[in-house]
Amino acid sequence: MTPESMIVWSLALPLLAFVLNFVFGKIPNLREASTLIIGCVLFGVIAMLSRDVFSGGRPEWVIGDLLPGFSISFQVEPLGMLFALVASGLWILTTVYAVGYMRGHHEKHQTRFFGCFAVAIFAALAAAFSSNLFTLFVAYELMTISTYPLVTHHGDEEARNGGRIYLGILLSTSIAFFMLAIAWTWFLAGTLDFRVGGILQDAYDDHRISDTGLGILLGLFAFGIGKAALMPFHRWLPAAMVAPTPVSALLHAVAVVKVGVFSVMKVVVYIFGIDLLGATGVNVWLAYVAGYTLVVASLVAMTKDNLKARLAYSTIGQLAYITLGAALANPSGVIGGGMHIAMHAVGKITLFFCAGAIYVAAHKKNISDMRGLGRKMPLTFGAFAIASISIIGLPPGGGAWSKWFLAVGTVEAHQYALTAALMISSLLNIAYLVPIPILGFMKPIDQDLESEQNSRLGQDVSLDRGSENSVQWQEAPMMCVVPLCITAVGSVLLFFAAPWIYEALLPIVE
Repeated sequence: MTPESMIVWSLALPLLAFVLNFVFGKIPNLREASTLIIGCVLFGVIAMLSRDVFSGGRPEWVIGDLLPGFSISFQVEPLGMLFALVASGLWILTTVYAVGYMRGHHEKHQTRFFGCFAVAIFAALAAAFSSNLFTLFVAYELMTISTYPLVTHHGDEEARNGGRIYLGILLSTSIAFFMLAIAWTWFLAGTLDFRVGGILQDAYDDHRISDTGLGILLGLFAFGIGKAALMPFHRWLPAAMVAPTPVSALLHAVAVVKVGVFSVMKVVVYIFGIDLLGATGVNVWLAYVAGYTLVVASLVAMTKDNLKARLAYSTIGQLAYITLGAALANPSGVIGGGMHIAMHAVGKITLFFCAGAIYVAAHKKNISDMRGLGRKMPLTFGAFAIASISIIGLPPGGGAWSKWFLAVGTVEAHQYALTAALMISSLLNIAYLVPIPILGFMKPIDQDLESEQNSRLGQDVSLDRGSENSVQWQEAPMMCVVPLCITAVGSVLLFFAAPWIYEALLPIVE
């Protein structure tokens, strides 16, 4: 199989899964088995393709021009390859988890759910492999449209309101800003192709765009790519939490937000070029917007008692790390941002898997109601603790390396205020994540009261875990628990895989 044919198969397989979902819609076991089989084959194809890309190959597949200069075409480079590996690998685990969650929670419209999920993965891979801004824009919009039915899955008033905010912000930013940025780029460069070193240097050298113009164009891209969730265009992300937890995992780890920050990285590296941004300094304001977002989002996360809401604001902050890495426009920052795409994806999907498992097994959404729950769900809360370590940026979590390179990037850029913002944000990560597993492994309040009564009476009575006052919850179905355990282990394995990821990303900054 040639590298070009692997690109074709990588894009065709999710669409095949979409078709088979509806063919086998009334036979759930066949429907879900076909999705899992295709997911495994897809990951295998992308893994084979990665060998060629990481050894220096740049396979292409050109479908054709819709208009002169506006082609649908694909070329695989290291950053897109890393994103594709993450998305395709996590699709397998998310599918397994979704089967356990959707069946355990007796959700309706499961065929539509899995079908839209497959289209979203197709859009993610199309964005990852896009060779120009036009193809990236088409994939970006397809991602928005295909995930709208997932956000509004429950069909109630809350879901519809969340869906309106989700669709309204993402479509309005892309139409008002992203499209304008693409048109301006075409006018300046005469091409929309991604090119190592960028395509705007000649326009700048010929004085067809000034420093101020470059800064405005960068702003149109940064805020037009609303999926990057930079403040103030971030409200769509918490609003989308009305969706089932597997959708939240898709939104926050596998596809939607990663398409956003990945697009920002592609624009910085292949449209502007880090040399041009570094020489003009027009990137500094964006770095400070990202620094503001990552600190404020962490502060807001601390105020949320609802677990998914807390994780949503955590995601806003973590995405800002990636945008910050791109905005630093130096090799350490870009590599740190690229690394964080993978590190955050695996860590955050684990946290959302845990949130869903808690809801399926115990029907608890609020953190304040989870005291003692870890004693009955040790695997779930243990996995939550491991993933939290990675998100915080502590060894042996993979996030330690990505945050290290980001910090080095801020120092190399002499932006010490941003170094401080990274440190403050990591401390806030500890404050809003670590208390959750600690609370989970504490004794339930009713057991504390019983112990206090016994001590007052001078009795040494062991607690009867089977009494009606004791917590009776158990782990969620194994199809929910196994994926979260695998991704928790993956958060640790990424710590040791960091040298390989570094070497893989190095060509994009050389």
